Amino acid sequence: MDVVDERILQHLVRNARATFAEIGAEVNLSAPAVKRRVDRMLADNTIAGFTTIVDPESLGWGTEAYVQVYCKGTVSPQALLATWESIPEVVSASTITGKADAILRVRARDVRHLEQALERIRGDETIDHTESIIVLSRLIERG
Repeated sequence: MDVVDERILQHLVRNARATFAEIGAEVNLSAPAVKRRVDRMLADNTIAGFTTIVDPESLGWGTEAYVQVYCKGTVSPQALLATWESIPEVVSASTITGKADAILRVRARDVRHLEQALERIRGDETIDHTESIIVLSRLIERG
């Protein structure tokens, strides 16, 4: 990957719907040259795909929390994935270092909805307890 590829990626991150001609004008390449580079980055998985980002608040899911999860004993990441992937309020989940075993990012309509989601998260027998942190203001969000 060179500097031009990086500039193309920056443009696509800002606006994935930009035309190859628009990107080319910014990086001083022809549209076909930009297309070849994007196709190569897709083929080598530098670009994993394109998606639509929906504002959760526009869907009424304006409450956000981070939930630290503490497990009973040792639980595999695959088992945790199986436990949480069916809970739509869990928008991301990661295993982590430190005292907690995992951290979840959870979205809900309101605090009552968040509480219901937490009950489902804690409902698995492998979970000892959780600690929740409700987000007040999102200051920086990078893709």
